[in-house]
Amino acid sequence: MAGKTKLELTWIGKDEREKLEPRVLIEDEAMGHSCPAPDGSLGLRDNILIKGDNLLALKALEAEGRFKGSVKVVYIDPPYNINAAQDNYDDGLEHSIWLSLLRDRIELIYRLMTDDGVFFTQIDDREMPYLTVLCDEIFGRKNRINIVAVKMSEASGLKMSHVGSRLPKFKEFVLVYKKGGSPKFNIEKIPAADWNDEYKTVLLGIDREKSDRLKELMGQDTISVDEASEANSILEDGYTQSISAFFKAQSIAKAKQKDWKYENAWRIIQAVGSSSVLRLAKDSSIADQEIAAARASRGGLALHLTGFDHAAKQPRIQVIFADQHLMVHPGDFWSDIRTTGGVGQEGGMTFPKGKKPEALIKRLIQMVSNPGDLVLDSFAGSGTTGAVAHKMGRRWIMVELGDHAETHIVPRLNKVIDGQDPGGVTEATGWKGGGGYRYFHLAPSLLEKDQWGQYVISKEYKPEMLAEAVSKLMGFTYAPSQDYFWRHGHSTENDYIYVTTQRLTHDALRKLSHEVGEGRTLLVCCRAHDENTFDNLTVRKIPHAVMAKCEWGRDDYSLNIQEAPSEPITESDLDDDDTVEAAE
Repeated sequence: MAGKTKLELTWIGKDEREKLEPRVLIEDEAMGHSCPAPDGSLGLRDNILIKGDNLLALKALEAEGRFKGSVKVVYIDPPYNINAAQDNYDDGLEHSIWLSLLRDRIELIYRLMTDDGVFFTQIDDREMPYLTVLCDEIFGRKNRINIVAVKMSEASGLKMSHVGSRLPKFKEFVLVYKKGGSPKFNIEKIPAADWNDEYKTVLLGIDREKSDRLKELMGQDTISVDEASEANSILEDGYTQSISAFFKAQSIAKAKQKDWKYENAWRIIQAVGSSSVLRLAKDSSIADQEIAAARASRGGLALHLTGFDHAAKQPRIQVIFADQHLMVHPGDFWSDIRTTGGVGQEGGMTFPKGKKPEALIKRLIQMVSNPGDLVLDSFAGSGTTGAVAHKMGRRWIMVELGDHAETHIVPRLNKVIDGQDPGGVTEATGWKGGGGYRYFHLAPSLLEKDQWGQYVISKEYKPEMLAEAVSKLMGFTYAPSQDYFWRHGHSTENDYIYVTTQRLTHDALRKLSHEVGEGRTLLVCCRAHDENTFDNLTVRKIPHAVMAKCEWGRDDYSLNIQEAPSEPITESDLDDDDTVEAAE
């Protein structure tokens, strides 16, 4: 522990850093899509889908300059490292590799975020503690907002038939961090018009997965023996056996009870046994704070108390189900979002092992952003984040390496834009269609080896691409001037870069120095040059100038690494006589 000045997570290879090449983003206009909105407004194309390794893509976004400090919301759902390879992700990695790869990505994401931006990442219990400490180091422990537990499945099915060596899994976690500032959480609340001020309210727990059938039964004037048994089976798991006794004791099979749905709702309250609720049967003047205590004791079903029947010694009750009328304020345990039964088909794309429900992403985005804000997901999967952000009027960037960037994400987004995706949160957001996105892929590596093993500029690099790539590699913002051929980018207001594949003579350098003038400086990157004697010019040869800046020729830093990375360039690789193949 000698030399340690703070608490931190340590793992094998933590101090090793990838030397990433800031790739150029190349647009494929044929793959993008745009459609006018129903009101006739033109489609917007300021959303971005990038096909390529997400670490290289994040580096490319950072190098673009305009994206640094621009992302308001980040949601990532990285592979969980659970030693269970999936069709779409192979996430069985040794822990230290997994941590290094996540660390590198989150650090880049951090630099892309606005000062008041919020970061969400979803994970399960196996790596959650490690990822939490890792995020504490990157964002600062004081900027950890919450660790939200999300109910992902029900206590039913094969998982409950035998426990085995692990308890059944019913939850996952969403880590919530802020970059800084004080982000405001926008929590959905029930509209005031939905409540009648003269009503009192009691909440009662009901399994939401089965609530639709229960609503139907509660709405009937009469109920059969079989239906009573069915209602009992729905209710009894969450309550006591007195529920069963109640249904058996009541001869409601053939009785036509006008107030069945009210009276039996009250019987259910009695079966639950909440003391605060039971006192309602004895005293119509129960205090509001006691009503609040009853409300806090159970969640799921709201009962409006519409007066008090003194003869029957019980209040009259109206049944209101929570999924329609309760305010959405789940705290840090979210059990109300449906994550089974149809989620795999949302967006018309089958992605059963990696897709998250649109309702979950909607809640996260809505909590901390407004229309027009930028949302980023660098593990796009089936494109849920972009689809939801689009429906909510947010701008978005998504990155995906696999072929399903084209087979899954593109068709899904096109349906959203064309107004042909009726599922997910479409109805909740009032989405009708419109907007668009641009499609990009990563340029190949700038340098490649020729037949003699020497590094040369890739033949795919045209002059404009070369100027952009070298500018970014040298730490300049690529911003070519329309007025000055030698201004390809800048680092400050008076410091510029010029990239060319030509050999510059002394006379060419003299003319260039005169163009630059006093009070300005210019970095010149060229194939070869005569001696430089001008104070306002710094002249470097390419590829020698950029050779040691990054790892060349590697296109995949994904979380399913199967090969060791290529050997990094060393000082011995650098040669003042390196030749360069000119880009055409």
